[in-house]
Amino acid sequence: MTTRRLALAASVLAICTVLTRATNPGFVARITVKGLDYARQEGIAALQKELAKLKLPDFSGTFKVKLLGKVHYTFYSLNLRSFQLPSSQIAPIPNVGLKVSIANAFAQLRGKWRVKKRFIRDSGSFDLKVEGLSISIGLKLGSDASGRPTVTTSECGTHISNVRVHISGRFGWLYNLFHKKIESSFRRTMEGKVCGAVTSSVTTKLQPYLQTVPVTAKIDKVAGIDYSLVAPPAATAQSLDLNLKGEFFSLAHRSAVPFPPPALAFPVDHDRMVYCGASSYFFNTAGFVYHTAGALLFEITDAMIPKEFKFHLNTSTFSAFIPQLEKMYPDKLMKLRIKTSSAPFLTITPGNLSLTPVVDIQAYVILPNSSLVPVFLLSVTSSVSAKIMVTSARIGGTLELGRLQLSLKHSDVGPFSVQLLQALMNFYGSSILIPRINARLKEGFPLPLPARIQLSNLVIQPHQNFLLFGADVRYV
Repeated sequence: MTTRRLALAASVLAICTVLTRATNPGFVARITVKGLDYARQEGIAALQKELAKLKLPDFSGTFKVKLLGKVHYTFYSLNLRSFQLPSSQIAPIPNVGLKVSIANAFAQLRGKWRVKKRFIRDSGSFDLKVEGLSISIGLKLGSDASGRPTVTTSECGTHISNVRVHISGRFGWLYNLFHKKIESSFRRTMEGKVCGAVTSSVTTKLQPYLQTVPVTAKIDKVAGIDYSLVAPPAATAQSLDLNLKGEFFSLAHRSAVPFPPPALAFPVDHDRMVYCGASSYFFNTAGFVYHTAGALLFEITDAMIPKEFKFHLNTSTFSAFIPQLEKMYPDKLMKLRIKTSSAPFLTITPGNLSLTPVVDIQAYVILPNSSLVPVFLLSVTSSVSAKIMVTSARIGGTLELGRLQLSLKHSDVGPFSVQLLQALMNFYGSSILIPRINARLKEGFPLPLPARIQLSNLVIQPHQNFLLFGADVRYV
């Protein structure tokens, strides 16, 4: 292959890598038809309250009456008594967004009226019923520069089948002479006002609510999570998908992650309102960030070991395995400093989550003046099984330590057999180290949920390269 072709191949490979990173999300959220229907119920309830606040203008005009000529009328002080939206549907429109359809809505109004023509003057109250109101709303979904979802009204149409006005007053019979004109005016005004209220609700209520979806979440002093959208929300015939970056990043210095997110083969499940896919990339960026920051460092001291345990952390305990240690430092306390030598990676396969971390264990003797003397350095590998837990708003986990594999990297006290330390290090790891790590992991990380949303009825399934969990949603 020529140099030019090699350069071209390398360029294509680089472009593919960039596109893969840009396309594949680290975290996917899917809202099913069941979830959209729950959102519809909450949204319609909110819209109904907004429509009940509609303010209609006064109506004035004239009409001709035989023998009397022109009569001036005014309808004023119009107040909505109720606005009901009993029947509605929501449907995802592929490559567009969402369509909300409302049928058989009705409203009741009350107001005052008066007519005036020289010697004819009359006034009274009226009741108005709006029946067979249908509303069609198109919602266009997108994302802003920060990676938050956006929504705008792409279309709104209304139609009223019937408007009926009941007049009270001495000359209420006059109403029959011009009722069609009045009812037609009411219909046109009401149709325009409804779409205005819908557009206003989307702009002032729904869009600000979507802004509560977190695009970043601070975890601690070391790391945060990037939950920004990598593409606008995608509607399909059966769901609404949100592809999020799903990446841990360093708060001190953000740098590119040296591995791409894998493609996720998302299953078609509909039993729950929402499904989330947390890629192995999501978890492994956490390992990369904390390892790079030097935060995956743990110390074990004798004070951490319960008094009733036999294996205390001192040279006397180690004398059975490293006799020369006790001779050089008789009856001295020790300290173990455990640090990852490379970033730990979580492997997710159907039915299983596991890690194979590689750590260094530096052992120290503590002298009377509190200074530390290094005595040996071990390299340790182990198979670690992981369990992920999801609560109403957070994702966490626990680890279970397998058998350790030890090798001696360096000794300041002469050669010794590391196999003899196997049981002792397993004890320190499983009894002291892992419980401390699990206590932190159980605290978990926040999920990218909008305000006042909680998850319930959870189910968790490991798939190839990602963890799938489904849940129902509650708006509290």
